[in-house]
Amino acid sequence: MNLLNTKCIFFLHQPKQSIITFSTSLSFNAKLSLDSSRTNFQMSCLISGRSFRRPAKRFIVSNAASPSLSGSPDQFIDGGAKTKEETIAETEQDPMNLADPDSCFCEFQGVSIHHKVFDPQSLSDAVTSSVDDTQVTPKIEFPMILLHGFGASVFSWNRVMKPLARLVRSKVLAFDRPAFGLTSRILHPFSGGATNDAKPLNPYSMVYSVLTTLYFIDVLAAEKAILVGHSAGCLVAVDSYFEAPERVAALILIAPAIFAPRPPVNTAGSGDDKPGEKGPRRNKFLGTLVELSKVIIGVISRALTGMASMLSSLYKKALAAFLRSSLGVMLVRMAINKFGVTAVRNAWYDSKQVTDHVVQGYTKPLKAKGWDKALVEFTVATLTDNNGSEKKPPLSKRFQEIKCPVLIVTGDTDRIVPAWNAERLSRAIPGSVFEVIKRCGHLPQEEKPDEFISVVAKFLGDVFGGSQREERVDLKFQGIVS
Repeated sequence: MNLLNTKCIFFLHQPKQSIITFSTSLSFNAKLSLDSSRTNFQMSCLISGRSFRRPAKRFIVSNAASPSLSGSPDQFIDGGAKTKEETIAETEQDPMNLADPDSCFCEFQGVSIHHKVFDPQSLSDAVTSSVDDTQVTPKIEFPMILLHGFGASVFSWNRVMKPLARLVRSKVLAFDRPAFGLTSRILHPFSGGATNDAKPLNPYSMVYSVLTTLYFIDVLAAEKAILVGHSAGCLVAVDSYFEAPERVAALILIAPAIFAPRPPVNTAGSGDDKPGEKGPRRNKFLGTLVELSKVIIGVISRALTGMASMLSSLYKKALAAFLRSSLGVMLVRMAINKFGVTAVRNAWYDSKQVTDHVVQGYTKPLKAKGWDKALVEFTVATLTDNNGSEKKPPLSKRFQEIKCPVLIVTGDTDRIVPAWNAERLSRAIPGSVFEVIKRCGHLPQEEKPDEFISVVAKFLGDVFGGSQREERVDLKFQGIVS
C-alpha cells in the first residue's frame, strides 16, 4: 500500500464553508496559516517527518491521511442553542457543514472518515499541571486510538482526549465509525466500486471498522498503538487485536459490550470407569446399540442445525428487507426521536449532569443527510455479517489468546452493560486489570473523567514502568477536565 502521496482535507469553521485540499507527502514539516477576513481563523498543522516503519498490507487506502489538529471543542459551543428533543432528527445537512473547527476528514475505501487528533506538543503551552512532566508517567511513546460505542461519536471522548494525549505523551486519535458521527453515509454499500470480482467491503461491517483502526495506526506512523474502546467499540478493539496482535500495545475496555462467558465450574471426577477397564462388563449387543444411537442422534442433530441455519438466514433476510423499506426507515426515525435522548440520560448515574451541551453533542449527527438509512445499513450488517465466524472459534473461546496488557473499567451503576459482566470478562482474559468507578453509569470517560484518567494513569504506569509515587498526580489539568 502506497501511503506516501496523500490528500488531506481541512475544515474551516466560517459562515460559508470552505474546503482546502492539497497533495503532499507524509514526510514533511509544514505549517499552514490562513487569515480570513470573516473569521480571522488561523490553523497550523505539524506532521511528523518519521516515515512508516511497517506499512499495512491487508487493504488498499484511497490516498488519504490527516494531520493532527489541536483545540478544545468546548470553546466552540454555542451555549444559547437549544435543541428540542421531539425534533432532534428533522434536518439533513452535509456532514462537513456540521464539523467543528478541529475536525479532520480523510478518505478510506471510498468513505470520508471524520476524526480528531490531539498532539501533546501542541498542548504544552496551553496545559499546566501541578507536577513536572517526568512525574506523570514514564514515556510511553505509543499513540492511542479511541473507539466509540453504538450511537456515539468522537464527541464522547471530548473530556478525556487532551489528558490522555498528555498522559501518553503521544498523539490521541478518535474517529467516527460509519453510520455514526460525521463520517459520510454510504447508502448503497454494495453498489459498484469493486475493482475485481470480489464483493466490495461493506463500510458498516466489523471488518471495515477493524481495517480502519489498523489504517489509522499507519497514519500515526506507529508500529503499535493503545486501543481504547467503549461499549460496542470494545468489540472493534478486541477484533483489531486478533487481526493484528503485533500492532496493539495494550487494550483499555470501558463498559465493554462483550458477553462474558461463565467461569468454568470445577467439578470433582465422577469416578466412572472407562469402558473396558475395571467397571462391569458391558454386553456387546448393548454396546453396539449405543454406538448406533449415537450415529442416529448425530445425523438428526446435523439436520436440525442445518434447518435452523436456513431458517435463521431466511429470517435475517426478511428482517433486512423490512428495515430497508420506507416503513422500516420511518420506524427508525420515530424510535430515535422518541427514545434517543432518554437513552442518553439513562446511560448516566446522575441524569442531572446531562446538560443541553451533552444532548446536542449526541443529537448533532442526526442532522446529517442519510443518517437514518445508514443506521439501518449498520443494523443489517450487524445481523448478517458473520465476519468469517464459521471458520473461527467464537470470541468467548479466544480470550485466552490475548497476550497484551488489558484494563477493564466499568461504572458501578451501569444500567446498559452491568458491572458484573465486565468483572466476568476480566476473569476470562488472563492477567487483565479490573477497575470499578463508584457512583458512575455507562460513560465513565464522560461522567467521571478525572477518576477515569487516574485509573488509566495507574494502569499505564504499572505496565510501562512507573512507580507508585509517580502515579499520584494531579490530573485536574487546567482547561481540560472540568
